[in-house]
Amino acid sequence: MAKGIAAFSLEGKVALVTGASRGLGKGIAIGLAEAGADVCITSRRGNHEDTVAAVRALGRRCEAITIDLSDRDARSGLIAEAAGKFGRLDILVNNAGDTYREAAENYSLERWDYLISLMLTGVLELSQKAARLMLAQGGGGKIVNLASLLTFSGGLTVPAYAAAKHGVAGLTKALCNEWASKGINVNAVAPGYMATDMTEPVITDPVRGPSIMSRIPAGRWGTPQDMVGAVVFLSGPASDYIHGHILVVDGGWMAR
Repeated sequence: MAKGIAAFSLEGKVALVTGASRGLGKGIAIGLAEAGADVCITSRRGNHEDTVAAVRALGRRCEAITIDLSDRDARSGLIAEAAGKFGRLDILVNNAGDTYREAAENYSLERWDYLISLMLTGVLELSQKAARLMLAQGGGGKIVNLASLLTFSGGLTVPAYAAAKHGVAGLTKALCNEWASKGINVNAVAPGYMATDMTEPVITDPVRGPSIMSRIPAGRWGTPQDMVGAVVFLSGPASDYIHGHILVVDGGWMAR
């Protein structure tokens, strides 16, 4: 096992980060590149130029794939395509996500199906295919899933998101039980309230915004950069004996 600073190096590794055109995914992709990894990213709308440019500016390779990860047919070949661009795959970060808000009694089943496919079924399928590839390559690999504070609570008007993120926790543990002995680490990071485009409506809400801020011991909302250390840690040699863990990055929210 690598020691010292080398335990956090991703030199020579190839990572796939889903949903990396903006927000947390963009910050994670850049952070992995800063640690030495070459990175493949996905985006649903193809608006990934900024992330690609930022990774390449660090002297790392970066390739992008435009794909709707809620579509089973579309995502079925993603792992093979990503690995084909670099010749291998060592790290998978299942970050892609979305949300939809509606009172539970009126919640759209169409939106439920979309979100569960994107953030739970898709995580299983990509993890399965990545694990098969990692086992065939030899040397193991790292799978990092994105959980949430709603992995631990139900929230309001977001039943599909809460259900998917609860499911991510169970899936992370289930996959770890089968793959840890084979050299594949499966863990998750649970971000707290992060300042991204997706949370802008909550940040600017005159009631919810201040209420949330008052409960964060760190005294601020998180940023995508706050996620980097946790993901790099779980993607590198320093976490080789960590399996099935949900690492909370929330400014102390869960401690209140």
